[in-house]
Amino acid sequence: MDFKLQIADLLNSKFKDFSKEEIISMIEIPPNPEMGDYAFPCFRLAKIFRKSPAQIAEDTVKVIEKPDFIKEIKNVSGYINFYIDKTKFAFYVLSEVLDKKETYGSSNEGNGKNIVIDYSAPNIAKPFHVGHLRSTVIGGSIYRIFKKLGYNCIGVNHLGDWGTQFGKLIVAYKKWGSKEAVEKDGIKELMRIYVLFHEKAEKDPSLEEEARKWFTKMENGDKEALDLWNWFKDISLIEFNKVYDLLGIKFDSYAGESFYNDKMDKVIEELEQKGLLKESEGAKIVELEDMPPCLITKKDGSTLYATRDITAAIYRKNTYDFNKCIYVTALAQNLHFAQWFKVIEKMGYDWYKDLIHVPFGLVSMETGKLSTRKGNVVLLEEILKEAIEKTKQIINDKNPNLENKDIIAEQVGIGAVIFNDLSNNRIKDVVFSWDKVLNFDGETGPYVQYTHARACSVLRKANINIDKEKIDYSILTDPASVEVIRLMEQFPEKIKEAANKLEPSFIARYIIDLSQAFNKFYHDNPILVEDEKVKIARLALVYGVKTILYIGLDLLGIKAPEKM
Repeated sequence: MDFKLQIADLLNSKFKDFSKEEIISMIEIPPNPEMGDYAFPCFRLAKIFRKSPAQIAEDTVKVIEKPDFIKEIKNVSGYINFYIDKTKFAFYVLSEVLDKKETYGSSNEGNGKNIVIDYSAPNIAKPFHVGHLRSTVIGGSIYRIFKKLGYNCIGVNHLGDWGTQFGKLIVAYKKWGSKEAVEKDGIKELMRIYVLFHEKAEKDPSLEEEARKWFTKMENGDKEALDLWNWFKDISLIEFNKVYDLLGIKFDSYAGESFYNDKMDKVIEELEQKGLLKESEGAKIVELEDMPPCLITKKDGSTLYATRDITAAIYRKNTYDFNKCIYVTALAQNLHFAQWFKVIEKMGYDWYKDLIHVPFGLVSMETGKLSTRKGNVVLLEEILKEAIEKTKQIINDKNPNLENKDIIAEQVGIGAVIFNDLSNNRIKDVVFSWDKVLNFDGETGPYVQYTHARACSVLRKANINIDKEKIDYSILTDPASVEVIRLMEQFPEKIKEAANKLEPSFIARYIIDLSQAFNKFYHDNPILVEDEKVKIARLALVYGVKTILYIGLDLLGIKAPEKM
């Protein structure tokens, strides 16, 4: 039962000036349970009814017919407060979780709708460093959240595999690299010579011109240039896939920038035909009203990011017929996306409104900012491996006899890194701190995983099948149990909220709250007691929490170990 919906129906029959959707949006959950389970503020109604909010609340309470799931309705200071019958509340919520199990919170609202999610998108021949983590895990979580709501998701890794940086890399390789060194050290060697190029180019600007010439050769189909480029690309993908495997990230398409090379001329021609292209100092631009113009080609005729992004969007619309196309990239790219979204609108495509930029803040280490050009990067694979090692040390200290230590250390270490990122509002900058990330007691991934393992442990010890028909829900009406059930009831709504706001942190914060409420319940209520009725009721609640924590962690791309 959706209690909010039921209450909205009750109120809608009395306040016909407001739609049911408006009433649902106005219903609140009071901060204190003594103020009820749901509250409806009457302040917006004062002008319509020409009465004080308190009088409206009082009059309404008198005439509402109380359904059986509501124990009491009160008017307090302009609010109508609804008190749910706690036994019925426990029954409706917990029986639904027990019925649906791991499909709890799923919906079919996205059936028949396609969502393209463009995320991760590292640059070929550059290290996959900790700065790439955010796009990868935020995009991966958004993918899982929409899939849970029934959407058909298409994950695209728009690889940065084209551009003048490859000209630089070819020059660097020919001057200071070797086949043996690249084959031996892979992306680390490519990074070494790339950094060296920038150091040398500061003193010898002719290197930049040499790099531009090599990139022009690439664009003109030169065999040597393209062979080197393909080789660099293959080496990079081997490295990237190691990280994706550790993070449990998969993509449906790896169509990067180079994929659109033979598709851009047609788009440039379309812009020309629609009278949108203007010449400016030899370059071609689209003028925009409220922002700087969007540069389409440079004066030498070469294309830019915007050209490729416009082409990619048109290709994706034609290929996937998306309802939404989501781009998970840094906040610093806001203007870039605003510009080319506007170009799509000017081209007369009404689906421009379905293009969504999901910006996020930067990630930095406690030692400072990251820069690929200066070589100041921390490789993401190294972070993940270190997280696994540090977790293994903690397990050896706390639970040395744990089975499958290596697997659990990997699940917890990597989960800790992912959770540290996703528990922050995505727009905030994140500072990576080992002490915070691997804390088993704070508001962290390991804390949630440990709570899940604790619930699994209780169920293992009990070793009984929970028969729904035998549950006495009146046992679950103490404050600690009610708080857990109240949170369980909110889970489907939290998933929708996370999807609507494109904000995985809503799920992360929710499973922290549920873990904290469960641990209080665990502390206040002995579970494996002799009284069979009490034991079964409390075990049902434990099972419900275990199930929701598993789903919540999975939506973030984190494993839920059963032992820790």
